[in-house]
Amino acid sequence: MPAEAGQPTPLILVVGVSGSGKTTVAGLLADRLGWPHRDADEFHSPADRAKMAAGHPLTDADRAPWLAAIGAWMDQEAAAHRPAVVTCSALKRSYRDRLLHGRPGVRLLYLHGTRELIRARLEARHGHFFPAALLDSQFADLQEPQPDEHPVVVEIDQPPRAVVAAALSLLGLADPAAPSAPSAPSEEAPVSEQTPRSAGPTGEQWELRRGGQRAVVVELGGALRHYEADGVPLLDGFAADEPVTSGRGQLLVPWPNRVGGGRYRFDGADLQLPLSEPERHNAIHGLLRWVPWRLLARSDEGVRVGTTLHPQPGYPFLLEVSAEYRLTDDGLEVLVSAVNAGTARAPYGVGQHPYLTVGTDLVDTALLTVPAGHRLTTDDEGLPTGEEPVEGTQYDFRTARPIGGMALDTAFTGLERDGAGRAVVRLAHPSGQRGTDLWLGEGTGYVQVYTGDTLGQPERRRRGVAVEAMSCPADAFRTGTGLTVLEPGAGHVLRWGLRPWVTLGGAAIR
Repeated sequence: MPAEAGQPTPLILVVGVSGSGKTTVAGLLADRLGWPHRDADEFHSPADRAKMAAGHPLTDADRAPWLAAIGAWMDQEAAAHRPAVVTCSALKRSYRDRLLHGRPGVRLLYLHGTRELIRARLEARHGHFFPAALLDSQFADLQEPQPDEHPVVVEIDQPPRAVVAAALSLLGLADPAAPSAPSAPSEEAPVSEQTPRSAGPTGEQWELRRGGQRAVVVELGGALRHYEADGVPLLDGFAADEPVTSGRGQLLVPWPNRVGGGRYRFDGADLQLPLSEPERHNAIHGLLRWVPWRLLARSDEGVRVGTTLHPQPGYPFLLEVSAEYRLTDDGLEVLVSAVNAGTARAPYGVGQHPYLTVGTDLVDTALLTVPAGHRLTTDDEGLPTGEEPVEGTQYDFRTARPIGGMALDTAFTGLERDGAGRAVVRLAHPSGQRGTDLWLGEGTGYVQVYTGDTLGQPERRRRGVAVEAMSCPADAFRTGTGLTVLEPGAGHVLRWGLRPWVTLGGAAIR
């Protein structure tokens, strides 16, 4: 894969302490990309190898010719316009500066893990010249990459192929047409605590920035708390010191919306879910909204978080779930993936629940466009009773018009898609001069639009419009409508995103 004309040759520098998996990850990256790669160990002199094997750490003077040799190889590949992957522990900032300076095409990939996890890996490794006894010296020298180095940081307490998938995506090197569901966990994949807990009600806050865009994802439920462009909030979200209410930004797994009575039958078994909406006798919005999601990978512009949905009453199935948020020049892209890691088939649905705003006090004057030919009718419990065309009804928003006093809590389907396979729901300011597009991509068959008239907090009613990307409608576990059945090892992907726009000369631009 040659470098594009006029662009610096891309090189990936994989760094981390010994035992973090640099060689394995670099090899898998190179295989996926079709790029050459070299391991830093190949550049050590015989004297350096002997010194480490004897249990003596290398000094800065020992490492200087080693770093020079690695840099020379990188320059050789760049001069030949060959993208490449190279590993190096590069524990100190000065080492990384030496390898990065004057090489604009180099991206830094840092493999992060706890001392306990890495020690266990080193102790299990036989025949390598680097003994586990030197690990303390590695951590003593380690100066973790800082934000100004723009690293992509991937946690190593996951299978190597999952590490590589996260790295490729956040490096912007993943093939968008390739399947994106994560690999099922291997038995050898250790689990360790990588992220310190926050005392706030939603835990750790992971901030993303790109140009004038800023987004915040939280540990609790992996929810999207905030998104803005050029200082203008595009979501009616919540503050860092506030709890989540009304589903704001939450991930809805393994079903969106409601399951009537919480009861359903699957593969011959009668199952009962907890009634999380007791006033309507329903189970609502899945099982992962109120559990912590752990950090899997992060960069300046993206974050990947994940969790395990363990078998439990009402849902005796095992899923590995991840969500990736990434800022691009076009806006915010979201990818929600799940893999059936169990031995039995599993029913599955997914959605997400952001509230859009265009800055008006109420949504009444906002202009709404929903490119859908049908809407689902519902009963008093919010469960679907049928489907009808929107043409000639008050639910026809295929052409932009003010929401007015209309109360919406409506699922739409029959989505009209563009050439890229995306259906675009638009919320615009009354002036028509700015707004936000929420696009629905792979895995989205339905969209729920909710004006918030029944929110438990009266002051938040009709302040934003929830536009919920969904793979299936309400009650899919009982009706089977739009339901995904995951075979063991199979995965599902949901893609959606937000694209802010303003008009210039009558044309919408970013």
